[in-house]
Amino acid sequence: MITLFDPSEEHAALRQTTRRFAEAEVLSQARQADQEETFNQALFERAGALGLLGVLGPEEAGGANMDLRAMCVIFEELAWADPGFALAVLSHAVLFIGTLREGAAGAHDEVMRRASSGGCLGALAMSEPEAGTDVMAMRSRAKKTEAGGYVIDGTKMWITNGAPTRTSLPDAALVYARTSDDSLRGLSLFLLKKEDEGFSLGRPVTGKLGMRAASCAELHVSRCHVSQERRIGPEGGGAMLIMKTLATERLALAAIGCGLGMRALEIANGYASARKVEGKPLRFYGQIQRHLAESYAELKSARALTYCAAAELEITGETLAPMADAAKLSAASAAENATHRAIQVLGGNGYIADFDVERLWRDARLLSIGGGSNEALQKNITRALARHKGRLS
Repeated sequence: MITLFDPSEEHAALRQTTRRFAEAEVLSQARQADQEETFNQALFERAGALGLLGVLGPEEAGGANMDLRAMCVIFEELAWADPGFALAVLSHAVLFIGTLREGAAGAHDEVMRRASSGGCLGALAMSEPEAGTDVMAMRSRAKKTEAGGYVIDGTKMWITNGAPTRTSLPDAALVYARTSDDSLRGLSLFLLKKEDEGFSLGRPVTGKLGMRAASCAELHVSRCHVSQERRIGPEGGGAMLIMKTLATERLALAAIGCGLGMRALEIANGYASARKVEGKPLRFYGQIQRHLAESYAELKSARALTYCAAAELEITGETLAPMADAAKLSAASAAENATHRAIQVLGGNGYIADFDVERLWRDARLLSIGGGSNEALQKNITRALARHKGRLS
């Protein structure tokens, strides 16, 4: 059936494929991956074999060349089973492949082909120890050489997929660095490979509150020489790539929020029917009804906004996309609320790992921080409203 969430038969088939994969293979390993803080390489390669990693990649480079709603389908379904694994896939499929497609114009199709199939793991290195939300405060530098290449120096932090085995780098990473001091035109993007001399792993980030199935690390770049062909897009074009990437990332994160929040609601809903107090199912009591109903209303609203924002972004091609910001803001809140309420419905059982809602609660917390904090999104939306004249509908 064609719906807002599956606007074509191709989208419906993609959802069916991803859902089967999530239910049969992703869910069963989620708790162990969280407890051990391990990235599941075999599962990642399986996702590549199913065509899920190349959703945004061009067909000539092994991708599916699908739209943003297809992307939302994949992340909603994967996050239902394991939000941490979904985040690792997002970093690869959206931040690495999606950005490489935007800036490479076919120059790195072999890398894209391997990435789409799961043959290599990619990351995007943007944040730094003193430059998170304020990306223009980056200090990493790329200096041109007489031979026409670049020498890159810098430190990157909070890089998802940065340490897939805690001792090894990702196969490839897109690294932002300054090629001049110009605020908007001074950022450029470069493709680094793990074998490049001067590219090394810093401190793996462990002990995270949630999203533990996605590795996170500090990366060092010291006197790393790359050719001009490794520059992605024009020199000084990094800021534009960042804006395009962030809008897409926020939609994907919103979809993750919808998926994990709905899983928490489903667990709470089932528990409210099975658990009895004074001979009556929990769902008989008004306090429990409020938890279930409010979560349902918030998640359904966030989901509709996410898919509408994806459709609008496809049509307009905006780089400054308040709808994407609004979708992530709404979904982050809905996911946090749904997981909080699910723990409340389950009581003591919600506080332990057996029912998964405590893990989903921990995973949900990242959504209001990563990919643009709630405060940054609120600022972006307010700026967009200030530019708007007339009716908002």
